[in-house]
Amino acid sequence: MKHHTLEQLQTIAQIEPIFGAHGMTRRQRLERWAELLEGVRHRHLDTLHETEFQFSDERNALRSDYSPITVAFRDPVLHAAGMENDTYGEAKRFFEICDEELHDIVCYCHFGTTVSAAAAARQVRGLLSERPQSFWSAVAAFFIA
Repeated sequence: MKHHTLEQLQTIAQIEPIFGAHGMTRRQRLERWAELLEGVRHRHLDTLHETEFQFSDERNALRSDYSPITVAFRDPVLHAAGMENDTYGEAKRFFEICDEELHDIVCYCHFGTTVSAAAAARQVRGLLSERPQSFWSAVAAFFIA
């Protein structure tokens, strides 16, 4: 394998980054994650044990060697877009989802010790629909307006 610098490559090809450091929208990140999971749909991925019963710091540090979150983290595009690791907390931050949403994708209580990548992909795709406004955010919007 021959290695070239970026400058050398630019003399023989047009080099353009796929995305800037954080150039993907929330929707694009979630779509990419769902596509990655669909690409390995027959695989069984590790779930995270009882996420709803963990203290926040412990829950945010949860990870597994091959969870649905790991599939996203191993993707060079999502990694380049700013995904820093494959922990529960990083998935919440990077994909801009709440505990309840991530719990539905990766928690042991829904699937047992493993979840099919296809099932995880369906859960991620469910997040792509418009988020319903919660009661409390509606109340806050009423009083702020």
